[in-house]
Order: sequence, then C-alpha cells, then structure tokens
Amino acid sequence: MANRMPKLIAFDLDYTLWDLWIDTHVSEPLRRDGNKTNQVLDRCNNEICFYQDVPQILHRLRGEGVFVAACSRTCAASMARRALSLLLVPAKDGDERGAPVAAEKMFDQMEIYPGSKKAHFRKLHEATGISYSEMLFFDDEIRNKEVESLGVTFCLVPDGVDAQAFEKGLREWRRRHSE
Repeated sequence: MANRMPKLIAFDLDYTLWDLWIDTHVSEPLRRDGNKTNQVLDRCNNEICFYQDVPQILHRLRGEGVFVAACSRTCAASMARRALSLLLVPAKDGDERGAPVAAEKMFDQMEIYPGSKKAHFRKLHEATGISYSEMLFFDDEIRNKEVESLGVTFCLVPDGVDAQAFEKGLREWRRRHSE
C-alpha cells in the first residue's frame, strides 16, 4: 500500500514540464536538430526542453502502468502539440539499446486548450472512467488547485517538476489514500 500509485497522473506543461509559456515565448516554425533528444528549437533558436528529471519520471510512470495525461490551459494548443510531437525523450536510464521516443507518445491523453482545469479533468474522467480520487495533478499555478473540488489531489510545483517535487506529490496522494 505504501508504494501504491495513482491510476492517473496529469501534468500541466508551461513552467511545470518545461521552462516557458508556449503561447508567448515560442515562435513557429518549430524544428528538431536531427535526432537530438530533449530539445526543440523555434524560429529564433529558442529552446524547448523538459526539465532535467521529467524524461525519467515519464519512463517510470509508463513502466508502472500509470495513465499519463497532459493538461494545459493555452491558446497555442497546436504549437504545444507540435512541440510534444518533435521533442524526443531519451531512452530510459540504463537502457543502452533503447531508442528515443516522441514526447507525445509518453502521454495517454492530452487535454490542451483554453479554459478551466476542472473541464480538463472532467474530460479525463469521462474518457477513462478513472475516479477523481485516483488522480494526481502537478501544476505551477495555485489557481488550478480548483481541481481538488472534484477530488483530484493537486501538487503545486512553482519551480516545475523535478524528482523531489514528484515524490512530494506522490507522498501527499498516498497520505490521502492511506486508509
């Protein structure tokens, strides 16, 4: 029970998984330099990349069978999706034969559009049948704590997701589900 995982873990994108706002800091077209991992460049050579620990966190979740979602409130949904399609997640640590994979393939569902995060989670619940209490959400904005009114566990990550913040969120979710 102590190591039980939520059935669904969702992440905001901007300033949660990467260090920018996709709708204001990035200019199309986006491109990748060959098969370089964890880097996409925009028209002005600004870099889009996941925070350092994010690729291995995503691999861990995939390996443990957790449903992974992206929930982003942005007006640049197509650009966010394009960035995720171009961004290559390096192979899992210790997997010398593993090939990089497009970040979009690390997510089971993407709710990327303007509006309340409560709407994003209602769609996730509708599509998956997973109860809100089995969901954990990481976001850098306190206003998105509103999802707790649905029963989702919210973890504020003002400096983005790293291994420590991720474990903090898991501990909080497990504390709430220790009975």
